[in-house]
Amino acid sequence: MGRKTGDERRTESGIEIKPVYRPGDLEDFDYEERLGDPGEYPYTRGPYPTMYRGRPWTIRQYAGFGTARETNRRFRYLLERGQTGLSVAFDLPTQMGRDSDHYLAAGEVGKVGVAIDALPDMRDLFEGIPLKEVSTSMTINATAAILLLLYSLVGEEQGADPAELAGTTQNDILKEYLARGTYIYPPAPSMRLTTDMFAYCAREMPRWNTISISGYHIREAGSTAVQELAFTLANAIAYVEGAVEAGLEVDSFAPRLSFFFNAHNNLFQEVAKYRAARRMWAKIMKERFGARDEKSMKLRFHTQTAGSSLTAQQAENNIVRTAVQALSAILGGTQSLHTNAFDEALALPSERSATIALRTQQILAHEAGLMDTVDPLAGSYFIEALTDELEEKAWEKIREIDELGGAVRAIEERHMQREIEEAAFRYQQEIEKGERVVVGVNRYVTEEEDLDVELHSVDEAIRDRQIERLEELRAGRSEKEVRRALERVKKAAAGEENLLYPMKDALAAYATLGEVSDALREVFGEYRP
Repeated sequence: MGRKTGDERRTESGIEIKPVYRPGDLEDFDYEERLGDPGEYPYTRGPYPTMYRGRPWTIRQYAGFGTARETNRRFRYLLERGQTGLSVAFDLPTQMGRDSDHYLAAGEVGKVGVAIDALPDMRDLFEGIPLKEVSTSMTINATAAILLLLYSLVGEEQGADPAELAGTTQNDILKEYLARGTYIYPPAPSMRLTTDMFAYCAREMPRWNTISISGYHIREAGSTAVQELAFTLANAIAYVEGAVEAGLEVDSFAPRLSFFFNAHNNLFQEVAKYRAARRMWAKIMKERFGARDEKSMKLRFHTQTAGSSLTAQQAENNIVRTAVQALSAILGGTQSLHTNAFDEALALPSERSATIALRTQQILAHEAGLMDTVDPLAGSYFIEALTDELEEKAWEKIREIDELGGAVRAIEERHMQREIEEAAFRYQQEIEKGERVVVGVNRYVTEEEDLDVELHSVDEAIRDRQIERLEELRAGRSEKEVRRALERVKKAAAGEENLLYPMKDALAAYATLGEVSDALREVFGEYRP
């Protein structure tokens, strides 16, 4: 339920919810213009004609902790229990381009994801998992190109052609400046890395989704649904503009763009958000960028349930929250889904809690009738009116960003950051005043009992083991070959050559993630807000 004051009810986006919706709320509603059939422009009802009747959404549970070997065991555990796609979480040093033996990595190795320092770690991560038979999502941004190339090298060692490999790298650096903070380089060279990756994958890895433009972290930072929708699409516009300016033809890369949205608590608003996103993206690609390939106009997205909505109090309530949020993503037509574990407000997921999260999706898939028909809420007076209103408010914000000079300029001027901060503050105030109910936190509070579940913990000795592996790696490689390869990376960074080719050569010679990142740091510098 949204915020309630008197008899008025509004979503956190400020959209008023009427007591009842009637045909008059859809006055002059044109089916072909606003909806169209599933798989037809403007794709409001879904990018594919049969949606889940033809192919279920991918169950892609996010996992990663400790060493590559430990995470490999968790991947196998989830795959054995019916997970249909892999999703990798990396630790902070890996995200920030630091090897595990760097002094800034102390206390962080393997904590919020898996530690990947070099090719042997990536090899261990996917041992026994045939990469040409699975689809892998990697939540990585500043070092996305490095992790993609390591993945490709492991696939080749397994006998796969890179063109056979399927998956997604998040690779959304703009939202790092906006919401998360795991950036390395200034915006301009970061955008170059992104567009170089677009070009590289178009030539070498055509099945790979080169970017997952993320509203998820924008929402986790405290944005409203409207802000998540608008800011995500504004960032997407910036990426397309950057690629076109770099000389790429829009239909050569746009079909491999994908998106990543949050599934928050207000079920109907979330469904409307996803439907509005598809309609807006189709219009942006067709009218703004002149795309001709219908695949360029189809917004495909992954969803994760809202981590920020999980509570440490009465933690098992989070199972219900996650189920409701997952339901919104499915009713909204997601292509893949991660459901959070109920204990994530307390620790990384245990095997038990990860299994419950996985079973939540499987119950929705097989017992709830959700795969029987496409876009079952279409034509609802409420859903269609809410979809229209979310879209209208999102366009207003995109126009504001355009007037500032686009997403990069708006980020540099902290326009979007300020809006998110203000929205987060309002939301927290509503909770503290009791205007927005959070069960177990500000209403229906009980005397806490200890949660009868074993929480997952990360071994503090992981960094020592990673340092030992790095020492062995450096002792066994050709330092001369590595130094030559890193010099080629720096030369490419200073010029206009596509960076991924010399980076791949360096990684194949056993240069580390930190060494390749440092080579780029020497040329690009580091971003300091």
